[in-house]
Amino acid sequence: MLFDAERHEPCLPIAWDEARARASIQSIVRDTEARFTPERHWPIHPRDADQGETASLQAFYPLYFGACGVVWALHHLQARGAATLTRSYAAHVDALLPLNRAWLGDEADQYQASYMMGDTGILMLSQWLQPAPGTADRLEALIGGNIDNPTRELMWGAPGTMLAALFLHQHTGEARWAELFRRSARQLWSQLLWSDEHQCHYWTQDMYGTQSNYLDAVHGFVATASPLIHGRDLLGADEWAAWQACIENTIRRTATVEAGLANWRAWLTTRPGTPPRMLMQFCHGAPGFVICLADLPGTALDDLLLAGGEATWQAGPLKKGSNLCHGTGGNGYAFLKLFHRTQDSLWLERARAFAMHGIHQTEADAATHGRQRYSLWTGDPGFAIYLWDCIQATADFPTLDVFFNAA
Repeated sequence: MLFDAERHEPCLPIAWDEARARASIQSIVRDTEARFTPERHWPIHPRDADQGETASLQAFYPLYFGACGVVWALHHLQARGAATLTRSYAAHVDALLPLNRAWLGDEADQYQASYMMGDTGILMLSQWLQPAPGTADRLEALIGGNIDNPTRELMWGAPGTMLAALFLHQHTGEARWAELFRRSARQLWSQLLWSDEHQCHYWTQDMYGTQSNYLDAVHGFVATASPLIHGRDLLGADEWAAWQACIENTIRRTATVEAGLANWRAWLTTRPGTPPRMLMQFCHGAPGFVICLADLPGTALDDLLLAGGEATWQAGPLKKGSNLCHGTGGNGYAFLKLFHRTQDSLWLERARAFAMHGIHQTEADAATHGRQRYSLWTGDPGFAIYLWDCIQATADFPTLDVFFNAA
């Protein structure tokens, strides 16, 4: 089975309505701004709070699901012309650093360089909204010090700071960021392992107290492939050719194809007797693979990308809500990516169908909880960006394809 049907629901037959999509964006932005306080930022949604130690916290702070990501989303929407903010949040960004380190607790030193969960994402936001030479120097030290991080994945490890170096190079043109990108890429190349069983390369991730071999679009192989694809012009021609062959081989060797549909398991290997875990969401499954690989040059994987998009459509929207990481908006970005890759309007129609379903999910969730979900990757501001990309027929996945925006 390529996906668990119990995790999905039929796409509601709601016609695309640009006016309603724009109104939903405005509603999300207005409510998000109204809920902000300088002391507590934004409250944690029940779906983001764990049963354990985070249940008593009042706020999260990192790029992934905290105040940093919300500020980024709001200013991104304004920069793209989707909304007009009532205030600037630039003055509140630097205060997030000590708060986020306190949240990381005993692991703050180990993970301070993390792009999505540590200092790097917060400092990049500060450098966008209030650029300063000292901030850039701190980022250079963090990225350089993270190159050998054994986590080897996007959220916590060196692939995330490699992506940060790429964004900084695109933003400034400074050679130091290109060199950090190349150093990170070469270190990751040296850390590749070979699977005789699967006849492909992979990485291990030392993370959450265990060692894994994820394939997915947050912790795994394809998440690392994405910044390499986007930054390929910073690599030598032979170097990129080797990377492309490696990426194409691993993606093809690990795909599961059934009746013209494709998906990828969460891990390269599982314990004996344990079936592969097959999910259909950005963070684990075909949508994330399509999104991360959509800008790969050449046609070697086109059949799998189209089959992955078709499987995403056949599965239907996720019951978990409209969010980017494991919700309807994130899956919908696979359709936007395929529209840009193929220019087939079918994919844009499907993206917009998921958008309308996601609006219904967002409104229903807000009615249930009496509030919206203030998070970039797991909440409503991220979904508002997806709605805008559906309106504009663009496909820049937030903080993976774009970070710095010109007003």
